[in-house]
Amino acid sequence: MHLIGKPEKNFYEQHIKRMLDFIMALAALVILTPVLLLLTAAGTVAMHGNPFFSQPRPGKGGRIFYMVKFRTMSNAKDGLGNLLPDDKRLNKYGKFLRSTSLDELPELWNIVKGELSLVGPRPQLTRDMVFMNAEQMRRYEVRQGLTGLAQVNGRNNLLWEEKLEWDLKYIDSGITFKNDLKIILKTISKVFSRADIATEGMETAEDFGDYLLRMGKVEKETYDRLQQEAKKILEAECR
Repeated sequence: MHLIGKPEKNFYEQHIKRMLDFIMALAALVILTPVLLLLTAAGTVAMHGNPFFSQPRPGKGGRIFYMVKFRTMSNAKDGLGNLLPDDKRLNKYGKFLRSTSLDELPELWNIVKGELSLVGPRPQLTRDMVFMNAEQMRRYEVRQGLTGLAQVNGRNNLLWEEKLEWDLKYIDSGITFKNDLKIILKTISKVFSRADIATEGMETAEDFGDYLLRMGKVEKETYDRLQQEAKKILEAECR
């Protein structure tokens, strides 16, 4: 699913931002190589196998890319072979990765490849995107980011509508070096304080569609239809 959006770009966004993303992400990968190797080894043991988690996410223009993270949930299944609920698969090691945001480090490779930016709207799931209205979909006019305004203004303790409003504010207030630097510095502070890692009362973040259904903002029939639409988008991209 490709969206067409051509926001007017300033000099920084058009000529500097991508270059800085590449240089800074590549440098971080080199500097953090010992940490990445250690977490890869620890994750292999803790997760009993592949320590990485790759998941399709809509990027700029709605184009699907595979975002890579360190795995925080095991593949534990019930007697029928079905995956256990998220809170049962999130072990102590996974909770540690999430609380320190270390699970996000492999996304530096997505930045090097040009699929992500250091700063931008946080890439959501395809099954979240299909529930967004036309205004909220404007978040896909730009490259998605490792961190963004929503992440430094409440992160997972924000309502979904608030998250999406912050994403649009990032775009509409002007994508500048000064604004990006402020967000990066605030992100570092958030990481060290371990603030807003999880939604209060939940082990993992709630999908947008599930939130809308729970709040009575979407009918069950519409919910089911849009979930099927998300599956079709992913199936089409994987052909």
